[in-house]
Amino acid sequence: MAKKSIEKPSPEKPDPRPPKTKGETAETLAGKQKEIAVSEFFAKNRHLLGFDNPRKALLTTIKEAVDNALDACEEAGILPEVWIKIDALNGGSKVAQPALIEATADGAAASMANATRFRVTVRDNGPGIIKAQIPNVFGRLLYGSKFHRLRMSRGQQGIGISAAGMYGLLTTGQSVEIVSRTGKKKPAHRFELQMDTQKNRPEIISDQELDLWAGTNGEMEHGTEVSITIEARFQRGRASVDEYLEQTAIANPHALIHWIAPDGVSRDFPREVEDVPESPKSIKPHPYGVELGVLIRMLKETGHKHLGAFLQGEFSRVSPKVAKEICQKAGLTPSTWCERVAREEADRLHHAIQNTRIIAPPTDCLVPIGPQQILKGLLKEIKAEFYTADTREPAVYRGNPFQIEVGLAYGGQLPTEDTARVIRFANRVPLLYQPSSCCITKSVIDTNWRNYGIS
Repeated sequence: MAKKSIEKPSPEKPDPRPPKTKGETAETLAGKQKEIAVSEFFAKNRHLLGFDNPRKALLTTIKEAVDNALDACEEAGILPEVWIKIDALNGGSKVAQPALIEATADGAAASMANATRFRVTVRDNGPGIIKAQIPNVFGRLLYGSKFHRLRMSRGQQGIGISAAGMYGLLTTGQSVEIVSRTGKKKPAHRFELQMDTQKNRPEIISDQELDLWAGTNGEMEHGTEVSITIEARFQRGRASVDEYLEQTAIANPHALIHWIAPDGVSRDFPREVEDVPESPKSIKPHPYGVELGVLIRMLKETGHKHLGAFLQGEFSRVSPKVAKEICQKAGLTPSTWCERVAREEADRLHHAIQNTRIIAPPTDCLVPIGPQQILKGLLKEIKAEFYTADTREPAVYRGNPFQIEVGLAYGGQLPTEDTARVIRFANRVPLLYQPSSCCITKSVIDTNWRNYGIS
């Protein structure tokens, strides 16, 4: 009897495909979602705040501190005096004779080429900051007193100086140091702060009370000083700290500015005007500048019960007659309850506002430099042969007042090339970046200057 052959099973070949991973579910995705603090967002997107590169980061830090100093002094009716100093903490060396600016500028720039860490210190003679507010002003983003006020000011968002401190913490790990004093008979307070970017709140590292605060010319009776250590690069030329301070001196001839560069070169920008600019007044929003979503929110948050009182109380230039006309065009009445205005009715109200003739908003929220001050600023900083300046009457765009001023210098010791240098300002602040996006620059380029005898 023949034996049956038993076939051995062939070994299974391994599957070359990788094992399937278990996909995410709605529950697992939901567990990974969390609220993002505004400071954490800006920490990862620092370029949105002007810290694109090391060179611009240095300029932005100086700008934010100087803007705050000038605004604080002017609001308190004090003629501004500002001290700016930058110390190189590595890789640089000071020039031997800092007074010889022309002779040492190129060599000084070369000596700063390897420096990557700087300590920026800005001091002013303003009214100072009370102790309870210092941590919030310098250690929290979007904290300030200017955002909700419709008036001309240099800074508005409450981001600038606290963002500079956050950038310094991210790049060097160093705390922001602040000294502030509000009066001669009051002590000065010195803080060391860091920002908790995940919670957008300050962390106080040190808090000291000083009986005496010595300044450059003796005791500082009032004012604020901030010191921030940052990763940066110092370089002269266009879009530099030097250019920013020169242009700031032109637009602010009432300010006395002392400047010490990291290479030891120092320069003072003298005061040419002895009067403090008038403080701009806050105005209420104009109806033409309010969008539908904002109008709906205002209707929900207003303290006025009736629509007529709401229109007159929350907006500028709305009289009882104008409020009644707006309500009639929207199919409503001045006695309509604000809380009962639905979205469709708010839409009709918004259209009615746009189709009603309303006087332009007041312009006392603006404080122009003025032709005489512009000329003094140009004469102080620019050696030319011919000067002129003019200030236009205020205008309004979408319910927002604005005013345009211009100054011109020609000939003399200015360069003789067939090129013009356009210096731009907004709210007395120099605009050193993105000139190609500026309508003023485009207008200068597009003008046929041959009609004026200029090539």
